[in-house]
Amino acid sequence: MTTPPERTLKIGIASYEEMKARTMEVARGERRIAPGEPKIWFTSTESFAKVLSAGNRDLLRVIVEQAPGSLDELARMTGKAKSNLSRTLRTMAGYGLVRLERGERRRIIPKVTHDRVELDLPLNGPRKVG
Repeated sequence: MTTPPERTLKIGIASYEEMKARTMEVARGERRIAPGEPKIWFTSTESFAKVLSAGNRDLLRVIVEQAPGSLDELARMTGKAKSNLSRTLRTMAGYGLVRLERGERRRIIPKVTHDRVELDLPLNGPRKVG
């Protein structure tokens, strides 16, 4: 059995103004998104670090390795409150890190969408996004 190809989510850091300008350029047809460009953007390294903290990476690992069939099951596996898990997973879903699917009896089933993330982090001054 072959292993599926690694699915990498490319993430960038840019100010709100830079992200807005980029989005407007794309919407006006003035630029196209290149294949290697980040798909998800954070406004700071701090916000990136918060979403992908050690605890949240552990949570993603549990989802991948144990494939919980519901948030209740994930709460039992992790010892975390369902309400906290729900909030954390909604945030992660907003960044494309997880997908929340509806299962039997409308149960929410978390699925991890990528095997790794790659951070595009400029080290010198403001940058033009894209």
